[in-house]
Amino acid sequence: MENDDSLTTRQGHPVTNNQDIRTVGNRGPATLENYDFIEKISHFDREKVPERIVHARGAGAHGYFESYGTVGEEPISKYTRAKVFQEKGKQTPVFVRFSTVVHGKHSPETVRDPRGFAVKFYTEDGNWDLVGNNLKIFFIRDAMKFPDMIHAFRPDPVTNIQDSQRFFDFCSNSPESFHMVTFVYSPWGIPANYRQMQGSGVNTYKWVNKDGEAVLVKYHWEPKQGIKNLTVEEAKKIQGENFNHATQDLYDAIEKGDYPEWELFVQIMSDDEHSELDFDPLDDTKLWPEEQFPWLPVGKMVLNKNPENFFEEVEQAAFGTGVLVDGLDFSDDKMLQGRTFSYSDTQRYRVGANYLQLPINSAKKRVATNQEGGQLRHESDKGPKQNPHINYEPSTFDGLKEAEQFGKEYTPKVEGNLVREAIDRKEVTKQAGETYRWFEDWEKDELIKNLVGDLSECDKRIQENMISLAEEADEEYGQRLREGLEEAKKMKKEGSTSQNPLGAQDAEQAPKQAEHNSRDSRPY
Repeated sequence: MENDDSLTTRQGHPVTNNQDIRTVGNRGPATLENYDFIEKISHFDREKVPERIVHARGAGAHGYFESYGTVGEEPISKYTRAKVFQEKGKQTPVFVRFSTVVHGKHSPETVRDPRGFAVKFYTEDGNWDLVGNNLKIFFIRDAMKFPDMIHAFRPDPVTNIQDSQRFFDFCSNSPESFHMVTFVYSPWGIPANYRQMQGSGVNTYKWVNKDGEAVLVKYHWEPKQGIKNLTVEEAKKIQGENFNHATQDLYDAIEKGDYPEWELFVQIMSDDEHSELDFDPLDDTKLWPEEQFPWLPVGKMVLNKNPENFFEEVEQAAFGTGVLVDGLDFSDDKMLQGRTFSYSDTQRYRVGANYLQLPINSAKKRVATNQEGGQLRHESDKGPKQNPHINYEPSTFDGLKEAEQFGKEYTPKVEGNLVREAIDRKEVTKQAGETYRWFEDWEKDELIKNLVGDLSECDKRIQENMISLAEEADEEYGQRLREGLEEAKKMKKEGSTSQNPLGAQDAEQAPKQAEHNSRDSRPY
């Protein structure tokens, strides 16, 4: 007998015994034609997909974005024709994935690391992915350096242990990273949870209006729950009790109806080089000064539904910086240009060529393409009146046709020699100094303590490079770092090493403590 709750195989066969494999006698051996078992175990062997190269550890939730219909006090149509923003009160479904960046999918959520903040908008014009981090800047400004940066930050390929000397070796030789180092080694490097952290698109994008006119924009998510960060000692206590604390915090809040909210702000700048600034507006290592380019509210986001299945929704969710809708466009930001290829390419490697057919990734509107085949394709992207024999365009025989362009095409003029050069404005420490002076005293104290703890185990040449950058940024910053390292040299413990998680002082003692503090047990 089979009922609605009866267990079946993927072939639809009722499973009458899910306890025992088929054997010769009840002790075995087993037989090869154990079809139910082979189907079950072979799927189990494949039930994990390759984890993300970065942002492997994550949590997510569903919700909606509600547009204000304005940007500040102005109609938003002045700057963009994107439908998601046009109407006051218009709600668009979203899915958000928060993450840590460097470590694997089962690493603690208390690590010193940037946090990913990726939002998928299921708009009436198709999906829009706003992929960013909690911090508003980045370590580098050219995508060529991204693989090297991640290699340096991830565990040593020989020991498989994160090593702060590798981190600072890269950063001290990439001085544009110093502003981000200042943030990451402060309490901002360990957010208290996902609900109480900011988000940012990091990259510079463009908005395009109906007349084909464009402006540069930066996106910022501001949590209505407030912002909270942790010191190292606070993070240690939390990690010792719950290494999933941020995932649990998000899940529990939504389950009890305490829905987290963020307000979305943009900064707007005219689309030119802005030679009056001492930085390039396309440089990801720089903040746009708020007093010159104010934050303008455009809408709010509410997360009100937990995933029903973590793997199907959070793990298989796929984001890309190139996923834009009409009225949104790319800038010439070199990091954005590199990420736009890399992100979608990674998803095809991880989840397969047809990853966009998965429910969590598919658009909430009609989809009609001439794409064919590929691994795990399970439906045909054909139009309702499309001739099934015609999978090309153009055609006379009822094939798919181009859509009509809405609004004037945006056609920026591009002129220049093809070169392999860094951007002209290379100043690297001014904003780091401004950030240091903006920190509260306890944040400065924690920053210096964390930097000294890790840098004290690094090569002298790396120390001097980092001190020089700090001195250039702010006199007090540099002086405190130098004095701290000199004091740490006097107090250095025998056997100390740089092979520790970032900012985790004395972590090298943990293996010995585990043996010393443990209790003997008899063999059995």
